[in-house]
Amino acid sequence: MGTDYKHLATSREGFVQQIAVGYVRNGYWFFVKGKVPEGKDPEEIDRKLMDQYDVAMNAGKRHRRKQKGLANLQYIRFGQDFVMLATKGEHQWFREERNNIRDIRRVPLNICGYSVKLTPGGNVLNRKKTPGVVGPERDTKLRVRVQISRPAFLGLRADLLAHARNRSTDWYRMRLYHAGFEPYAPVRKQLLELLRQVNKARMPHGLEKIKPDCIRYHRRPVKPFSRLSTN
Repeated sequence: MGTDYKHLATSREGFVQQIAVGYVRNGYWFFVKGKVPEGKDPEEIDRKLMDQYDVAMNAGKRHRRKQKGLANLQYIRFGQDFVMLATKGEHQWFREERNNIRDIRRVPLNICGYSVKLTPGGNVLNRKKTPGVVGPERDTKLRVRVQISRPAFLGLRADLLAHARNRSTDWYRMRLYHAGFEPYAPVRKQLLELLRQVNKARMPHGLEKIKPDCIRYHRRPVKPFSRLSTN
């Protein structure tokens, strides 16, 4: 195993960010996820998997493999959770892991409370004024979409709505601001929807409407393989 290959994420935020932005966005569309069994040494699992599939290699070798139609692999772990991802192409990994491999264009990767998937962008504003096109154009390019996973979303929703009658506005503002999820665009939409449902539940009781400025709108990129600052 190459000693310079970085695979150990030091934060949940960096783990998800590296998967979505560092790997999926760059063509690593096939994945296997797993969890280190209790009592097992995570570093031993790392070494075994990376050595078995020759994951650790430099950019030059990856480029040469891609030119030959061969797949490249990436491996990343945070805590007990690990994910191995691959580009399209020929590789023993596809044969040996065929029963576990998923295509992120079809099956979302649910990890650490997030859902990561690759999907067509949807409708976009017609900023270029394409001749003959009226209104929004369809964005057919595949985009990485990071949102709160369905189980996590439903759990957060249940918690927020359970207190609609007896929690203060300040409590809700803090709860939504510190919801525990980085505000990727789909996450912001989910939190705004939760806020709408909370305000709807509070309205019959004459409670103050909570304004949407309690939701974070800007994501803070992190270094996935470095310790988070304590400042």
